[in-house]
Amino acid sequence: MARQARLLLPDTPLHLIQRGNNRSVCFAEDDDCRSYLELLYDISRACAVDVHAYVLMTNHVHLLVSPRGEPSAISAMMKRLGQRYAQHFNRLYHRTGTLFEGRFRSCLVAETPYLLACHAYIELNPVRAGMVAHPGDYCWSSYRANAQAEADRLITPHPTIAALGPTLEQRCGQYRELFRHQLAPKMVDQIRQATHSGLVLGSERFQQQAAELLGRRTTPGKPGRKPRDREV
Repeated sequence: MARQARLLLPDTPLHLIQRGNNRSVCFAEDDDCRSYLELLYDISRACAVDVHAYVLMTNHVHLLVSPRGEPSAISAMMKRLGQRYAQHFNRLYHRTGTLFEGRFRSCLVAETPYLLACHAYIELNPVRAGMVAHPGDYCWSSYRANAQAEADRLITPHPTIAALGPTLEQRCGQYRELFRHQLAPKMVDQIRQATHSGLVLGSERFQQQAAELLGRRTTPGKPGRKPRDREV
């Protein structure tokens, strides 16, 4: 059965996750993380894709990105990035074969509350994994850039972030407020389900609008087999 095309819309952010093949390690040392981010910077610029948030975990990557032109640029970016980084990793660790799963998982997300929740979901990954107590303690994420104004040439703030306040200090302060409490379990489940299913994260209205634009379903179908038509 042919795979369905990925849900993509112009100028619409995409939350994506790419795991190591068989959940194998993708980042063994800090230098691996540096190399990946350098490649991501170069390739995202070449493909006209803005990176709003990221986190590099031991065996997977989360990104929040937007295409500046053709939506398929995100897929092109991830293909080039995966190939280039796998070559680097395999050469360094004397291995062969695939490094990442063949297809990254993703969901469209555009509305303000959901977009902000995605930012928090991504940058809280190391906290949920028990690696650090606070997202600012983890250096391989975009938290320090988005919340503490630390220089990070990779990050292009989404207009939703720019609208948090008239000054950088106020925007960072409002951004940090997102992390005063853990994300509600219901929101975490929504983000995971939408990303795993390759659908749309947002209100029913946004899901319906996306479905009309794309001409296909953007929400999970009902479980169970589709009933057969009875013979007359």
